[in-house]
Amino acid sequence: MISANNVTLRLGKRALFEDVNIKFTPGNCYGLIGANGAGKSTFLKILSGRLEPSKGEVVMDKGERLSVLEQDHYKYDEFTALDTVIMGNERLYEIMKEKDAIYLKEDFTEADGIRASELEGEFAEMNGWEAESDAATLLNGLGIESDLHTKYLRELDGGQKVKVLLAKALFGNPDVLLLDEPTNHLDLDAIAWLEEFLINFDNTVIVVSHDRYFLNKVCTHTADIDYGKIQLYAGNYDFWYESSQLMVKQMKEANKKKEEKIKELQEFIQRFSANASKSKQATSRKRALEKIELDDIRPSSRKYPYIDFKPNREIGNEVLTVDGISKTIDGVKLLDNISFTLNHDDKVAFVGPNVNATTTLFKILSGEMEPDSGSYKWGVTTTQAYFPKDNSHEFKNDETIVDWLMQYSPEKDTTYVRGFLGRMLFSGEEALKKVTVLSGGERVRCMLSKMMMSGANTLILDEPTNHLDMESITALNNGLMKFPGVMVFTSQDHQFVQTIANRIMELTPGGLIDKQCTYDEYLDSDELARKRQVMNMDEQIAEDSAVEE
Repeated sequence: MISANNVTLRLGKRALFEDVNIKFTPGNCYGLIGANGAGKSTFLKILSGRLEPSKGEVVMDKGERLSVLEQDHYKYDEFTALDTVIMGNERLYEIMKEKDAIYLKEDFTEADGIRASELEGEFAEMNGWEAESDAATLLNGLGIESDLHTKYLRELDGGQKVKVLLAKALFGNPDVLLLDEPTNHLDLDAIAWLEEFLINFDNTVIVVSHDRYFLNKVCTHTADIDYGKIQLYAGNYDFWYESSQLMVKQMKEANKKKEEKIKELQEFIQRFSANASKSKQATSRKRALEKIELDDIRPSSRKYPYIDFKPNREIGNEVLTVDGISKTIDGVKLLDNISFTLNHDDKVAFVGPNVNATTTLFKILSGEMEPDSGSYKWGVTTTQAYFPKDNSHEFKNDETIVDWLMQYSPEKDTTYVRGFLGRMLFSGEEALKKVTVLSGGERVRCMLSKMMMSGANTLILDEPTNHLDMESITALNNGLMKFPGVMVFTSQDHQFVQTIANRIMELTPGGLIDKQCTYDEYLDSDELARKRQVMNMDEQIAEDSAVEE
Protein backbone atom coordinates (compact mmCIF):
# COMPACT_ATOMS: atom_id res chain seq x y z
CA MET A 1 0.00 0.00 0.00
CA ILE A 2 1.16 3.55 -0.74
CA SER A 3 -0.45 6.78 0.44
CA ALA A 4 0.00 10.55 0.19
CA ASN A 5 -0.62 12.40 3.45
CA ASN A 6 -1.28 16.18 3.31
CA VAL A 7 0.95 16.47 0.23
CA THR A 8 1.45 20.00 -1.05
CA LEU A 9 3.74 21.04 -3.91
CA ARG A 10 4.41 24.70 -4.61
CA LEU A 11 6.09 25.97 -7.77
CA GLY A 12 6.89 29.55 -6.84
CA LYS A 13 3.63 31.14 -5.68
CA ARG A 14 1.49 28.55 -7.45
CA ALA A 15 0.35 25.44 -5.58
CA LEU A 16 0.24 22.52 -8.00
CA PHE A 17 -1.12 20.28 -5.21
CA GLU A 18 -2.70 21.41 -1.94
CA ASP A 19 -3.14 19.07 1.07
CA VAL A 20 -3.68 15.93 -1.00
CA ASN A 21 -4.71 12.86 1.00
CA ILE A 22 -5.13 9.64 -0.92
CA LYS A 23 -4.50 5.95 -0.31
CA PHE A 24 -3.72 3.36 -3.01
CA THR A 25 -4.39 -0.21 -1.89
CA PRO A 26 -3.24 -3.63 -3.21
CA GLY A 27 -5.27 -5.43 -5.83
CA ASN A 28 -6.41 -2.21 -7.49
CA CYS A 29 -5.36 -0.33 -10.61
CA TYR A 30 -5.76 3.44 -10.38
CA GLY A 31 -6.02 5.61 -13.49
CA LEU A 32 -4.57 9.04 -12.72
CA ILE A 33 -6.31 11.55 -15.00
CA GLY A 34 -6.42 15.31 -15.41
CA ALA A 35 -5.94 18.09 -17.94
CA ASN A 36 -2.53 18.87 -19.41
CA GLY A 37 -0.51 20.68 -16.76
CA ALA A 38 -2.65 19.34 -13.89
CA GLY A 39 0.41 17.52 -12.53
CA LYS A 40 -0.16 13.83 -13.30
CA SER A 41 3.48 13.01 -14.06
CA THR A 42 4.63 15.29 -11.24
CA PHE A 43 2.44 13.41 -8.75
CA LEU A 44 3.94 10.10 -9.90
CA LYS A 45 7.41 11.57 -9.27
CA ILE A 46 6.33 12.52 -5.75
CA LEU A 47 5.02 9.01 -5.13
CA SER A 48 8.25 7.47 -6.43
CA GLY A 49 10.42 9.69 -4.21
CA ARG A 50 12.08 11.39 -7.19
CA LEU A 51 10.52 14.71 -6.19
CA GLU A 52 10.11 16.03 -2.68
CA PRO A 53 6.78 17.70 -1.81
CA SER A 54 6.80 21.15 -0.23
CA LYS A 55 4.75 19.70 2.63
CA GLY A 56 3.39 16.33 3.65
CA GLU A 57 4.75 12.86 3.05
CA VAL A 58 4.41 9.70 0.99
CA VAL A 59 4.19 6.50 3.03
CA MET A 60 4.67 2.96 1.75
CA ASP A 61 4.37 -0.26 3.76
CA LYS A 62 7.72 -1.46 5.12
CA GLY A 63 9.60 -3.95 2.96
CA GLU A 64 7.57 -3.26 -0.18
CA ARG A 65 9.23 -2.67 -3.54
CA LEU A 66 8.21 0.13 -5.88
CA SER A 67 8.83 0.01 -9.63
CA VAL A 68 8.67 2.90 -12.10
CA LEU A 69 8.48 3.01 -15.90
CA GLU A 70 11.58 5.03 -16.80
CA GLN A 71 11.57 7.59 -19.60
CA ASP A 72 15.32 7.83 -20.35
CA HIS A 73 15.73 5.64 -23.44
CA TYR A 74 19.54 5.89 -23.42
CA LYS A 75 20.30 5.11 -19.79
CA TYR A 76 20.80 1.37 -20.38
CA ASP A 77 22.46 1.47 -23.80
CA GLU A 78 25.49 -0.45 -22.49
CA PHE A 79 23.39 -3.32 -21.14
CA THR A 80 21.65 -6.19 -22.89
CA ALA A 81 17.86 -6.28 -23.08
CA LEU A 82 17.72 -9.24 -20.70
CA ASP A 83 20.00 -7.63 -18.09
CA THR A 84 18.05 -4.36 -18.33
CA VAL A 85 14.78 -6.13 -17.55
CA ILE A 86 16.29 -7.98 -14.56
CA MET A 87 17.53 -4.62 -13.24
CA GLY A 88 13.86 -3.95 -12.54
CA ASN A 89 14.55 -5.82 -9.29
CA GLU A 90 17.65 -3.92 -8.23
CA ARG A 91 18.53 -6.15 -5.29
CA LEU A 92 18.25 -9.34 -7.34
CA TYR A 93 20.51 -7.89 -10.04
CA GLU A 94 23.08 -6.83 -7.43
CA ILE A 95 23.11 -10.38 -6.01
CA MET A 96 23.60 -11.87 -9.46
CA LYS A 97 26.56 -9.61 -10.25
CA GLU A 98 28.17 -10.10 -6.83
CA LYS A 99 27.81 -13.88 -7.15
CA ASP A 100 29.37 -13.86 -10.62
CA ALA A 101 32.28 -11.72 -9.39
CA ILE A 102 32.99 -14.08 -6.48
CA TYR A 103 32.89 -17.23 -8.65
CA LEU A 104 35.29 -15.65 -11.15
CA LYS A 105 37.95 -15.06 -8.49
CA GLU A 106 41.13 -17.09 -8.96
CA ASP A 107 42.00 -16.88 -5.23
CA PHE A 108 38.59 -18.06 -3.92
CA THR A 109 38.76 -17.82 -0.07
CA GLU A 110 36.72 -19.35 2.72
CA ALA A 111 35.16 -15.92 3.33
CA ASP A 112 34.17 -15.82 -0.35
CA GLY A 113 32.51 -19.22 0.07
CA ILE A 114 30.52 -18.03 3.07
CA ARG A 115 29.48 -14.88 1.24
CA ALA A 116 28.53 -16.87 -1.86
CA SER A 117 26.42 -19.19 0.27
CA GLU A 118 24.59 -16.23 1.80
CA LEU A 119 23.95 -14.77 -1.63
CA GLU A 120 22.75 -18.09 -3.01
CA GLY A 121 20.21 -18.33 -0.19
CA GLU A 122 18.88 -14.84 -0.81
CA PHE A 123 18.97 -15.48 -4.57
CA ALA A 124 16.81 -18.60 -4.18
CA GLU A 125 14.33 -16.78 -1.91
CA MET A 126 13.88 -14.15 -4.64
CA ASN A 127 13.25 -16.82 -7.31
CA GLY A 128 16.51 -15.86 -8.94
CA TRP A 129 16.78 -19.11 -10.89
CA GLU A 130 13.65 -18.09 -12.83
CA ALA A 131 14.83 -14.49 -13.41
CA GLU A 132 16.09 -14.93 -16.96
CA SER A 133 13.10 -16.98 -18.11
CA ASP A 134 10.69 -14.52 -16.44
CA ALA A 135 12.44 -11.60 -18.14
CA ALA A 136 12.35 -13.39 -21.48
CA THR A 137 8.61 -14.09 -21.07
CA LEU A 138 7.93 -10.37 -20.52
CA LEU A 139 10.02 -9.39 -23.55
CA ASN A 140 8.34 -11.97 -25.76
CA GLY A 141 4.92 -10.86 -24.57
CA LEU A 142 5.68 -7.28 -25.60
CA GLY A 143 6.92 -8.37 -29.03
CA ILE A 144 10.71 -8.40 -28.48
CA GLU A 145 11.83 -11.59 -30.22
CA SER A 146 14.30 -13.96 -28.56
CA ASP A 147 17.19 -13.07 -30.89
CA LEU A 148 17.09 -9.50 -29.52
CA HIS A 149 17.28 -10.48 -25.83
CA THR A 150 21.09 -10.59 -25.77
CA LYS A 151 21.58 -7.47 -27.86
CA TYR A 152 22.64 -4.18 -26.26
CA LEU A 153 19.95 -1.55 -25.99
CA ARG A 154 21.99 0.78 -28.19
CA GLU A 155 21.39 -1.73 -31.01
CA LEU A 156 17.59 -1.56 -30.66
CA ASP A 157 15.28 1.03 -32.20
CA GLY A 158 13.23 3.49 -30.16
CA GLY A 159 10.08 1.39 -30.06
CA GLN A 160 11.99 -1.70 -28.95
CA LYS A 161 13.72 0.27 -26.19
CA VAL A 162 10.34 1.43 -24.89
CA LYS A 163 9.20 -2.18 -24.64
CA VAL A 164 12.38 -3.24 -22.80
CA LEU A 165 11.96 -0.43 -20.26
CA LEU A 166 8.32 -1.42 -19.78
CA ALA A 167 9.34 -5.04 -19.21
CA LYS A 168 11.90 -3.76 -16.67
CA ALA A 169 9.14 -1.96 -14.75
CA LEU A 170 6.92 -5.06 -14.75
CA PHE A 171 9.67 -7.49 -13.76
CA GLY A 172 9.74 -9.28 -10.44
CA ASN A 173 6.19 -8.66 -9.23
CA PRO A 174 6.69 -5.22 -7.62
CA ASP A 175 4.36 -4.26 -4.76
CA VAL A 176 3.65 -0.83 -6.24
CA LEU A 177 3.88 -0.17 -9.99
CA LEU A 178 3.93 3.39 -11.37
CA LEU A 179 3.37 3.70 -15.13
CA ASP A 180 3.50 7.02 -16.98
CA GLU A 181 2.04 6.64 -20.49
CA PRO A 182 2.94 2.95 -20.84
CA THR A 183 1.11 2.54 -24.16
CA ASN A 184 3.10 5.26 -25.97
CA HIS A 185 4.91 3.79 -29.01
CA LEU A 186 3.43 0.33 -28.41
CA ASP A 187 1.70 -1.50 -31.23
CA LEU A 188 -1.85 -2.71 -30.62
CA ASP A 189 -0.76 -6.30 -29.98
CA ALA A 190 1.66 -5.17 -27.27
CA ILE A 191 -1.02 -2.96 -25.72
CA ALA A 192 -3.43 -5.91 -25.63
CA TRP A 193 -0.76 -8.03 -23.91
CA LEU A 194 -0.12 -5.26 -21.35
CA GLU A 195 -3.85 -4.98 -20.65
CA GLU A 196 -4.04 -8.67 -19.79
CA PHE A 197 -0.92 -8.43 -17.64
CA LEU A 198 -2.32 -5.56 -15.57
CA ILE A 199 -5.79 -7.11 -15.28
CA ASN A 200 -4.16 -10.17 -13.70
CA PHE A 201 -1.65 -8.19 -11.59
CA ASP A 202 -2.36 -8.65 -7.88
CA ASN A 203 -0.58 -5.62 -6.42
CA THR A 204 -1.01 -1.84 -6.67
CA VAL A 205 -0.86 -0.10 -10.05
CA ILE A 206 -1.05 3.66 -10.63
CA VAL A 207 -1.12 4.58 -14.31
CA VAL A 208 -1.24 7.78 -16.36
CA SER A 209 -2.52 7.29 -19.91
CA HIS A 210 -4.36 9.16 -22.64
CA ASP A 211 -5.73 5.88 -24.00
CA ARG A 212 -9.36 5.75 -22.87
CA TYR A 213 -9.92 2.15 -23.97
CA PHE A 214 -6.81 1.07 -22.05
CA LEU A 215 -7.98 2.85 -18.88
CA ASN A 216 -11.42 1.30 -19.20
CA LYS A 217 -9.92 -2.18 -19.55
CA VAL A 218 -7.41 -2.10 -16.68
CA CYS A 219 -8.58 0.41 -14.06
CA THR A 220 -10.63 -0.47 -11.00
CA HIS A 221 -10.48 3.15 -9.73
CA THR A 222 -9.98 6.62 -11.18
CA ALA A 223 -8.07 9.40 -9.43
CA ASP A 224 -9.02 12.76 -10.95
CA ILE A 225 -6.64 15.72 -10.54
CA ASP A 226 -8.39 19.07 -10.83
CA TYR A 227 -7.52 22.40 -9.22
CA GLY A 228 -4.74 20.90 -7.07
CA LYS A 229 -6.99 18.27 -5.48
CA ILE A 230 -7.37 14.56 -6.21
CA GLN A 231 -10.85 13.03 -6.11
CA LEU A 232 -11.03 9.24 -6.03
CA TYR A 233 -13.81 7.36 -7.87
CA ALA A 234 -14.51 3.62 -7.82
CA GLY A 235 -14.65 2.45 -11.42
CA ASN A 236 -12.89 2.97 -14.75
CA TYR A 237 -12.62 6.05 -16.98
CA ASP A 238 -16.12 5.85 -18.45
CA PHE A 239 -17.59 5.39 -14.97
CA TRP A 240 -15.65 8.46 -13.78
CA TYR A 241 -16.90 10.51 -16.72
CA GLU A 242 -20.52 9.52 -16.16
CA SER A 243 -20.23 9.99 -12.36
CA SER A 244 -18.56 13.38 -12.59
CA GLN A 245 -21.10 14.62 -15.15
CA LEU A 246 -23.97 13.30 -13.00
CA MET A 247 -22.52 14.97 -9.90
CA VAL A 248 -22.36 18.36 -11.63
CA LYS A 249 -25.89 17.87 -13.00
CA GLN A 250 -27.24 17.01 -9.54
CA MET A 251 -25.50 20.00 -7.97
CA LYS A 252 -26.97 22.31 -10.62
CA GLU A 253 -30.44 20.87 -10.08
CA ALA A 254 -30.05 21.24 -6.30
CA ASN A 255 -28.93 24.85 -6.75
CA LYS A 256 -31.90 25.55 -9.02
CA LYS A 257 -34.30 24.31 -6.32
CA LYS A 258 -32.49 26.38 -3.70
CA GLU A 259 -32.65 29.48 -5.93
CA GLU A 260 -36.40 28.96 -6.35
CA LYS A 261 -36.79 28.66 -2.58
CA ILE A 262 -34.66 31.77 -2.04
CA LYS A 263 -36.82 33.72 -4.48
CA GLU A 264 -40.00 32.52 -2.75
CA LEU A 265 -38.70 33.52 0.71
CA GLN A 266 -37.46 36.90 -0.51
CA GLU A 267 -40.83 37.68 -2.08
CA PHE A 268 -42.64 36.77 1.17
CA ILE A 269 -40.27 38.87 3.28
CA GLN A 270 -40.53 41.85 0.95
CA ARG A 271 -44.29 41.58 0.86
CA PHE A 272 -45.03 41.11 4.57
CA SER A 273 -42.09 42.52 6.54
CA ALA A 274 -44.04 45.72 7.25
CA ASN A 275 -47.24 43.81 8.14
CA ALA A 276 -47.58 43.53 11.95
CA SER A 277 -49.69 40.36 11.79
CA LYS A 278 -47.16 38.65 9.50
CA SER A 279 -43.96 40.00 11.09
CA LYS A 280 -43.22 36.77 12.98
CA GLN A 281 -43.57 34.73 9.82
CA ALA A 282 -41.36 37.19 7.93
CA THR A 283 -38.69 36.98 10.64
CA SER A 284 -38.85 33.17 10.54
CA ARG A 285 -38.38 33.20 6.78
CA LYS A 286 -35.39 35.56 7.12
CA ARG A 287 -33.70 32.97 9.37
CA ALA A 288 -34.52 30.20 6.87
CA LEU A 289 -33.12 32.34 4.05
CA GLU A 290 -29.83 32.85 5.90
CA LYS A 291 -29.38 29.08 6.25
CA ILE A 292 -29.65 28.33 2.53
CA GLU A 293 -26.24 27.99 0.86
CA LEU A 294 -25.75 27.32 -2.82
CA ASP A 295 -23.27 24.58 -3.77
CA ASP A 296 -20.02 25.99 -5.13
CA ILE A 297 -19.85 24.44 -8.59
CA ARG A 298 -16.35 25.07 -9.79
CA PRO A 299 -15.99 24.45 -13.54
CA SER A 300 -13.43 21.85 -14.53
CA SER A 301 -9.98 23.01 -15.64
CA ARG A 302 -10.33 20.72 -18.67
CA LYS A 303 -10.62 22.42 -22.03
CA TYR A 304 -11.81 20.80 -25.26
CA PRO A 305 -10.76 22.19 -28.66
CA TYR A 306 -13.43 22.59 -31.32
CA ILE A 307 -12.59 20.15 -34.13
CA ASP A 308 -14.86 19.97 -37.16
CA PHE A 309 -13.72 18.96 -40.66
CA LYS A 310 -16.03 20.39 -43.34
CA PRO A 311 -15.24 19.39 -46.95
CA ASN A 312 -15.57 22.12 -49.57
CA ARG A 313 -17.03 19.65 -52.08
CA GLU A 314 -18.75 16.28 -52.01
CA ILE A 315 -16.62 13.31 -52.96
CA GLY A 316 -17.47 11.21 -56.03
CA ASN A 317 -17.54 7.44 -56.45
CA GLU A 318 -13.96 7.21 -57.74
CA VAL A 319 -11.71 7.89 -54.76
CA LEU A 320 -8.38 6.04 -54.93
CA THR A 321 -6.88 3.14 -56.84
CA VAL A 322 -3.58 1.66 -55.63
CA ASP A 323 -1.95 -0.77 -58.06
CA GLY A 324 1.05 -2.91 -57.13
CA ILE A 325 2.99 -0.41 -55.03
CA SER A 326 6.37 -1.58 -53.72
CA LYS A 327 8.98 0.31 -51.72
CA THR A 328 12.35 -0.61 -50.22
CA ILE A 329 14.17 1.71 -47.78
CA ASP A 330 17.70 1.04 -46.49
CA GLY A 331 17.59 -2.49 -47.82
CA VAL A 332 14.29 -3.32 -46.08
CA LYS A 333 11.27 -4.05 -48.28
CA LEU A 334 8.43 -2.23 -46.52
CA LEU A 335 5.77 -2.48 -49.24
CA ASP A 336 5.48 -5.43 -51.60
CA ASN A 337 3.00 -5.24 -54.48
CA ILE A 338 0.22 -3.52 -52.49
CA SER A 339 -3.09 -3.01 -54.28
CA PHE A 340 -6.52 -1.81 -53.13
CA THR A 341 -9.36 0.54 -54.03
CA LEU A 342 -11.08 3.07 -51.78
CA ASN A 343 -14.81 3.73 -51.92
CA HIS A 344 -16.57 7.01 -51.18
CA ASP A 345 -17.83 5.88 -47.74
CA ASP A 346 -14.57 4.32 -46.50
CA LYS A 347 -12.99 5.10 -43.15
CA VAL A 348 -9.96 2.81 -43.28
CA ALA A 349 -7.79 2.09 -40.25
CA PHE A 350 -4.37 0.55 -40.89
CA VAL A 351 -3.51 -1.66 -37.92
CA GLY A 352 -0.81 -4.10 -36.87
CA PRO A 353 2.84 -3.89 -35.84
CA ASN A 354 4.28 -2.85 -39.22
CA VAL A 355 4.07 0.90 -38.50
CA ASN A 356 7.01 1.83 -40.77
CA ALA A 357 5.25 0.24 -43.74
CA THR A 358 2.06 2.20 -43.00
CA THR A 359 3.95 5.49 -42.68
CA THR A 360 5.73 4.79 -45.98
CA LEU A 361 2.43 4.06 -47.73
CA PHE A 362 0.89 7.28 -46.35
CA LYS A 363 3.89 9.30 -47.54
CA ILE A 364 3.50 7.85 -51.03
CA LEU A 365 -0.25 8.52 -51.14
CA SER A 366 0.29 12.12 -49.98
CA GLY A 367 2.93 12.74 -52.64
CA GLU A 368 5.86 13.08 -50.25
CA MET A 369 7.58 9.93 -51.53
CA GLU A 370 7.72 8.00 -54.80
CA PRO A 371 7.15 4.21 -54.94
CA ASP A 372 9.86 2.00 -56.43
CA SER A 373 7.21 0.38 -58.59
CA GLY A 374 3.46 0.41 -59.00
CA SER A 375 1.12 3.39 -59.12
CA TYR A 376 -1.82 5.11 -57.48
CA LYS A 377 -4.53 7.44 -58.75
CA TRP A 378 -6.79 9.79 -56.82
CA GLY A 379 -10.28 10.52 -58.16
CA VAL A 380 -10.83 13.91 -59.81
CA THR A 381 -13.31 14.98 -57.10
CA THR A 382 -10.90 14.27 -54.22
CA THR A 383 -8.78 16.75 -52.30
CA GLN A 384 -6.36 15.41 -49.71
CA ALA A 385 -5.06 16.69 -46.40
CA TYR A 386 -2.17 14.83 -44.78
CA PHE A 387 -1.19 14.55 -41.13
CA PRO A 388 2.39 13.17 -40.92
CA LYS A 389 3.62 11.24 -37.90
CA ASP A 390 6.69 13.49 -37.77
CA ASN A 391 5.62 17.12 -38.24
CA SER A 392 8.85 18.79 -37.07
CA HIS A 393 9.69 20.07 -40.58
CA GLU A 394 6.49 22.16 -40.51
CA PHE A 395 7.65 24.30 -37.58
CA LYS A 396 11.21 25.36 -38.37
CA ASN A 397 10.52 29.00 -39.28
CA ASP A 398 10.66 31.61 -36.52
CA GLU A 399 7.08 32.82 -36.88
CA THR A 400 4.10 33.12 -34.55
CA ILE A 401 1.24 30.64 -34.60
CA VAL A 402 -0.98 33.31 -36.19
CA ASP A 403 1.51 33.93 -39.02
CA TRP A 404 2.08 30.21 -39.49
CA LEU A 405 -1.63 29.44 -39.88
CA MET A 406 -2.33 32.56 -41.96
CA GLN A 407 -0.50 31.04 -44.95
CA TYR A 408 -3.03 28.17 -45.01
CA SER A 409 -6.13 30.25 -44.29
CA PRO A 410 -8.69 30.81 -47.07
CA GLU A 411 -9.30 34.25 -45.52
CA LYS A 412 -6.20 36.39 -45.06
CA ASP A 413 -7.67 38.15 -42.07
CA THR A 414 -6.00 38.20 -38.64
CA THR A 415 -9.31 38.36 -36.75
CA TYR A 416 -10.59 35.27 -38.58
CA VAL A 417 -7.37 33.30 -37.95
CA ARG A 418 -7.20 34.30 -34.28
CA GLY A 419 -10.84 33.30 -33.80
CA PHE A 420 -10.07 29.93 -35.38
CA LEU A 421 -7.03 29.50 -33.11
CA GLY A 422 -9.10 30.46 -30.06
CA ARG A 423 -11.39 27.50 -30.72
CA MET A 424 -8.25 25.33 -30.86
CA LEU A 425 -7.19 26.60 -27.38
CA PHE A 426 -4.69 29.22 -28.63
CA SER A 427 -6.43 32.28 -27.21
CA GLY A 428 -4.94 35.69 -26.38
CA GLU A 429 -1.16 35.70 -26.04
CA GLU A 430 -1.00 31.97 -26.74
CA ALA A 431 -1.62 32.68 -30.42
CA LEU A 432 1.51 34.84 -30.54
CA LYS A 433 3.89 32.11 -29.40
CA LYS A 434 6.68 31.16 -31.77
CA VAL A 435 6.04 27.84 -33.50
CA THR A 436 9.59 26.71 -32.72
CA VAL A 437 8.80 26.47 -28.99
CA LEU A 438 5.50 24.60 -29.23
CA SER A 439 4.96 21.34 -27.37
CA GLY A 440 4.06 18.13 -29.19
CA GLY A 441 0.37 18.52 -28.38
CA GLU A 442 0.33 22.17 -29.50
CA ARG A 443 1.93 21.21 -32.82
CA VAL A 444 -0.74 18.58 -33.37
CA ARG A 445 -3.48 21.15 -32.75
CA CYS A 446 -1.79 23.48 -35.27
CA MET A 447 -1.63 20.70 -37.87
CA LEU A 448 -5.30 19.86 -37.32
CA SER A 449 -6.16 23.55 -37.75
CA LYS A 450 -4.30 23.58 -41.07
CA MET A 451 -6.18 20.47 -42.21
CA MET A 452 -9.58 21.89 -41.20
CA MET A 453 -8.88 25.07 -43.13
CA SER A 454 -8.03 23.08 -46.27
CA GLY A 455 -11.62 21.89 -46.72
CA ALA A 456 -10.30 18.54 -47.97
CA ASN A 457 -12.72 15.67 -48.46
CA THR A 458 -10.07 12.97 -47.98
CA LEU A 459 -7.94 12.79 -44.84
CA ILE A 460 -4.66 10.85 -44.42
CA LEU A 461 -3.81 10.69 -40.72
CA ASP A 462 -0.67 9.00 -39.38
CA GLU A 463 -0.96 8.68 -35.59
CA PRO A 464 -2.89 11.94 -35.00
CA THR A 465 -3.58 11.04 -31.35
CA ASN A 466 0.11 11.05 -30.40
CA HIS A 467 0.98 13.88 -27.96
CA LEU A 468 -2.65 14.89 -27.42
CA ASP A 469 -4.28 15.05 -24.00
CA MET A 470 -7.50 13.17 -23.26
CA GLU A 471 -9.71 16.17 -23.98
CA SER A 472 -8.14 16.82 -27.41
CA ILE A 473 -8.32 13.12 -28.31
CA THR A 474 -12.02 13.11 -27.39
CA ALA A 475 -12.64 16.24 -29.48
CA LEU A 476 -10.72 14.82 -32.45
CA ASN A 477 -12.52 11.48 -32.11
CA ASN A 478 -15.93 13.19 -32.12
CA GLY A 479 -14.95 15.47 -35.01
CA LEU A 480 -13.82 12.58 -37.21
CA MET A 481 -16.90 10.50 -36.39
CA LYS A 482 -18.97 13.31 -38.00
CA PHE A 483 -16.64 13.73 -41.01
CA PRO A 484 -18.59 12.89 -44.21
CA GLY A 485 -15.55 12.27 -46.42
CA VAL A 486 -13.00 9.45 -46.83
CA MET A 487 -10.28 8.64 -44.34
CA VAL A 488 -7.20 6.46 -44.15
CA PHE A 489 -5.60 6.59 -40.75
CA THR A 490 -3.64 4.78 -38.09
CA SER A 491 -3.71 5.17 -34.32
CA GLN A 492 -2.70 3.20 -31.25
CA ASP A 493 -5.88 4.40 -29.48
CA HIS A 494 -8.26 1.40 -29.56
CA GLN A 495 -11.42 3.43 -28.91
CA PHE A 496 -10.43 5.92 -31.62
CA VAL A 497 -10.04 3.12 -34.18
CA GLN A 498 -13.16 1.25 -33.07
CA THR A 499 -15.49 4.28 -33.20
CA ILE A 500 -14.28 5.69 -36.55
CA ALA A 501 -13.21 2.86 -38.87
CA ASN A 502 -15.62 0.84 -41.01
CA ARG A 503 -12.81 -0.95 -42.86
CA ILE A 504 -9.60 -2.46 -41.50
CA MET A 505 -6.35 -3.07 -43.39
CA GLU A 506 -3.18 -4.69 -42.12
CA LEU A 507 0.15 -4.86 -43.94
CA THR A 508 1.64 -8.26 -43.10
CA PRO A 509 4.66 -10.16 -44.45
CA GLY A 510 2.12 -12.32 -46.29
CA GLY A 511 0.47 -9.36 -47.99
CA LEU A 512 -2.43 -6.98 -47.35
CA ILE A 513 -5.35 -8.13 -45.17
CA ASP A 514 -8.45 -6.09 -46.03
CA LYS A 515 -11.78 -6.48 -44.18
CA GLN A 516 -14.97 -4.41 -44.23
CA CYS A 517 -15.70 -4.38 -40.48
CA THR A 518 -15.06 -2.58 -37.22
CA TYR A 519 -11.82 -2.99 -35.35
CA ASP A 520 -13.31 -5.21 -32.63
CA GLU A 521 -14.88 -7.42 -35.28
CA TYR A 522 -11.51 -7.66 -36.99
CA LEU A 523 -9.80 -8.73 -33.79
CA ASP A 524 -12.48 -11.34 -33.16
CA SER A 525 -12.49 -12.78 -36.67
CA ASP A 526 -9.79 -15.27 -37.60
CA GLU A 527 -7.39 -13.79 -35.06
CA LEU A 528 -5.48 -17.00 -34.59
CA ALA A 529 -5.27 -17.59 -38.35
CA ARG A 530 -4.05 -14.04 -38.85
CA LYS A 531 -1.29 -14.41 -36.28
CA ARG A 532 -0.29 -17.79 -37.67
CA GLN A 533 -0.05 -16.32 -41.15
CA VAL A 534 2.39 -13.67 -39.92
CA MET A 535 4.41 -16.18 -37.92
CA ASN A 536 4.61 -18.63 -40.84
CA MET A 537 5.72 -15.92 -43.21
CA ASP A 538 8.40 -14.77 -40.75
CA GLU A 539 9.69 -18.34 -40.55
CA GLN A 540 9.69 -18.66 -44.34
CA ILE A 541 11.60 -15.39 -44.73
CA ALA A 542 14.17 -16.58 -42.18
CA GLU A 543 14.55 -19.89 -44.03
CA ASP A 544 14.94 -18.15 -47.40
CA SER A 545 17.59 -15.83 -45.93
CA ALA A 546 19.49 -18.81 -44.52
CA VAL A 547 19.42 -20.57 -47.94
CA GLU A 548 20.71 -17.43 -49.69
CA GLU A 549 23.59 -17.14 -47.22
